[in-house]
Order: sequence, then structure tokens, then C-alpha cells
Amino acid sequence: MKWQSIAADVRLGRDVKIFDFVNLYGCEIGDETRIGTFVEIQRGAKIGRRVKIQSHTFICEGVEIEDEVFVGHSVTFINDKYPRAVTPDGELAGPGDWTMVGTVVRKGATIGSGSTILCGVEIGSDAIVGAGSVVTRSVPPRTIVAGNPARELRTVGER
Repeated sequence: MKWQSIAADVRLGRDVKIFDFVNLYGCEIGDETRIGTFVEIQRGAKIGRRVKIQSHTFICEGVEIEDEVFVGHSVTFINDKYPRAVTPDGELAGPGDWTMVGTVVRKGATIGSGSTILCGVEIGSDAIVGAGSVVTRSVPPRTIVAGNPARELRTVGER
């Protein structure tokens, strides 16, 4: 028995593989992309072609992932710099009570398992984010970063 929640407004490319317990709504998924178990991709997120998204990952509104990106297990994207449950008046916060800040992951980048990507950053093409990292600043192309906060280690190809 398969269980997937794929809303009618999702734009799926050709040959997309979606595993069980996935929740997709209002997003775009490119050709030949693979989406693992227990992944949620929200309205307005754009996923490129031949992307691999591992299980337990959360991709929120405002995230754009270009082609051929690897997103490891349990990666979380953030789209609000100052999240609050209530307004200054004590009312539950609603859609108009926050500012969405986008994030871009460029072609060929790799994001290691357990990483958190804060909003407003760009992860450059072919960059590598080490497992468990917290990305608070943009990552240049072909650069390896790791840690909390993520710091530059070296460029891709160096030893």
C-alpha cells in the first residue's frame, strides 16, 4: 500500500520517483528527480532536474534547488529570519505576519545529512556542505564547508 500526499497543483517532471509518506503541495519537481520517504516540499519551492532528496528532509517555500543537487537525509531549510508563534498583540501569527526569505542551491551542490540551511543564503555550484552543518552564510562555488556555524574548509579538489 502506497501513501503519498501530492496536491493537484504540484508540477511533476518526467520520470520523477517518489517514495512513500511524502507530502508535496504547490511545488515544482524537475525531470528524473528522486524524493525519499518522509519528505515535505512546500508551496513555491522549485526543485530542478536529476536532484536526489533523501528521507526526512523539509524544503519550505522560497527554496530553489537547481539541477543535479544531492540533499542528504534530514536536511532542514528555514525561510523566516524571525519566526514567532504570536503577533505583538498576542494573536496567533498568520500568513501576513512574517516575511519569507528565499534560499538558492546551485547546480551540482551537495548538502550532507542533518544540515540546517538558514534563509537568505546561496549555496554555490558544486559546493559541499558537510553533514550536520548549520549554514548561516552563502557558500561560494566549489567550496567545502562544515560545522556550526559552517566554515570554509577548502575548495573542491584540494587535498
